[in-house]
Amino acid sequence: MRSIQTHNLLPILAMASFFIRIGGLSSIRPVLTGPVMAYLGSMVAFRCITPDPSLPVTYELIGNDGVQMATTTGQQEGQPESFYLKVTAALEGSYHCRVTTGGKTAVSNSIKLTVVTPASNTRVTSEPDPPVAYKGSCIVLNCSATKGSHLSYTWFFNRKEVTSSTSPHFHHTGNKLVMEKVTPEHAGLYSCMAWSMVQNTRRFSSSFEVKVTVKVYVSKPRISFSISNSGASLSGNVTCWSTRGSPPVNISLLLDDKEVGSVTATESLAAWFSVTVVPGLNMGTARCRVNTEVQELMSEPLTMEVVPVGGDVKVEVEYLYRADSKLTAARLSCGVSRGTFPEYSWLLNDFVLPPETHRDSHIQPISPQYALTDHRRILVLPKLGPEESGYYRCRARDSYNDSRDWVDSKAMQVQVTDRILNCMREATSSTETPSKVFMNTIEIITVAFCCFHFVTLAVGLGCFYKMFDQNQDPDQVAIISSDTLPLSASTSSEQDRPMSRDLVVRNETVETTL
Repeated sequence: MRSIQTHNLLPILAMASFFIRIGGLSSIRPVLTGPVMAYLGSMVAFRCITPDPSLPVTYELIGNDGVQMATTTGQQEGQPESFYLKVTAALEGSYHCRVTTGGKTAVSNSIKLTVVTPASNTRVTSEPDPPVAYKGSCIVLNCSATKGSHLSYTWFFNRKEVTSSTSPHFHHTGNKLVMEKVTPEHAGLYSCMAWSMVQNTRRFSSSFEVKVTVKVYVSKPRISFSISNSGASLSGNVTCWSTRGSPPVNISLLLDDKEVGSVTATESLAAWFSVTVVPGLNMGTARCRVNTEVQELMSEPLTMEVVPVGGDVKVEVEYLYRADSKLTAARLSCGVSRGTFPEYSWLLNDFVLPPETHRDSHIQPISPQYALTDHRRILVLPKLGPEESGYYRCRARDSYNDSRDWVDSKAMQVQVTDRILNCMREATSSTETPSKVFMNTIEIITVAFCCFHFVTLAVGLGCFYKMFDQNQDPDQVAIISSDTLPLSASTSSEQDRPMSRDLVVRNETVETTL
């Protein structure tokens, strides 16, 4: 009977022993504290503490795959035990603490340690390489570090940090800085900084600056031709240039589609070529060609022929008015029938307008009354008055041959008198005071209406008087015959009516004069 009761109590005793053991373990469960991130090569400390331990206590730091990293024996109750480790790449992983006390063993929580490698040897690379692109294209800059993990990146443009508000064409993605549709304003110095942050400690590595160049497409080249007299012979100079673009460019001169000269322009967009010149001889057709790594452009053709000045020379006059229709200036232009390089001179009343220097000047004021433009081809009279009135002539000759005679134009009269200017002033003042003009018009209409009314009244009164006079003396309108009236009656009638002397009898017709 007793054996049966003992057998029934064994499971209960075993379960009670299990709960007692679990309760004892839970009362000594340790807690592990320590970093979750650490720089490579730094020192870290893990601390393990057990509440109410029974001495002696054994602490073990267990790493990856259950490997024991360190062990120590606690000497004081309630004090944590520390484990100091130097961080290596192999140290990355999960760690926990195992405590043995009073024949009992407990395991702490786990901590995962991440090893961070600081950035080093940071540099900027580009796509394309070198970082040279044309306006409107795309440039991608990469910030690369030889070593480093868990890195963030900051970009600098001309030593100022690039942010989202710097430019809408900047896109910062990872370690890349993407510039879409670049403009010349994006050209400059770029650098980057790779950095990481561990426990409020920031470690970084900065790159050197990289120069980004944004080029502008070259515009269509232009061509011009000039000539000079070196003494015994003439020397021609062909100029090729573009108004827009980024050097360097290769500029070539083609004569009848054959290259006769080539220059690489590194500082500007212009080149000059010397050619042999023979007046009157057509030397062919010249064109300028501009080459870059992405472009090839040609200028318009230019006939290489020096035509001597000849034919008719004419003067044309154009009067210039202000917005209020006031005459202000005159523009005289000189034209030649033929001639490639004419030189011009102006005369007023057969006196040459001085001076005749600076022939190549585009705008040349020669006095307060005159100004020359377009290499002396145009004479401008900025003000008009009696002093500027007179006969103007121009003359032309070859600019490269001072020994040749001038070819003269016919004289053109420019006459501005005080009367004309006064009329213009009166017309201007009348346009500036429309109220006065309106009042004058009203006055004229009123006077005209009064005159018309007076004439109408006078005619009406005359007609009324005539009608009244006819009613009082009807014999004035009768037909009188000398055969029907005696002489005495006629005489007495004339005496009684003196007005009858106005009646004259001619062939039985009476003419009445009022």
